[in-house]
Amino acid sequence: MKTACIDVGLKRIGTAICLDGKIVVPQDAILRKNRNQAARDVAAFLKEWEIEQLVVGLPKGGSSEEEMERRIRHFVSLLELEIPVLYQDEQGSSFEAKEMTMGQFRHKKDGKIDSIAAKIILERYLSSL
Repeated sequence: MKTACIDVGLKRIGTAICLDGKIVVPQDAILRKNRNQAARDVAAFLKEWEIEQLVVGLPKGGSSEEEMERRIRHFVSLLELEIPVLYQDEQGSSFEAKEMTMGQFRHKKDGKIDSIAAKIILERYLSSL
């Protein structure tokens, strides 16, 4: 089953795909100007790859957990999807992505870290099956 993962942030949305159920590949992050533009871009991304299910990272723990979960679920509702949406704990994925890529490239605000975090979230989901 073709699966995608998004790591929804306030400025960027990390993306990753798994087309064969085994290998997860980070994709270009979606830069977020506003909610509606970002929702259109995510929907286009899912359609382009003919994605059959979406995994969405949700923060567990932390002081702003409830607020972030509300925002992420609202954003996902804007996508108007007809495919299953599954939620996966994303705790520590961005930190792990930064640690993993230390020294490989300059950590700019281009979304690479966000998409590697999405890759980690999707790998966690797949390993839980």
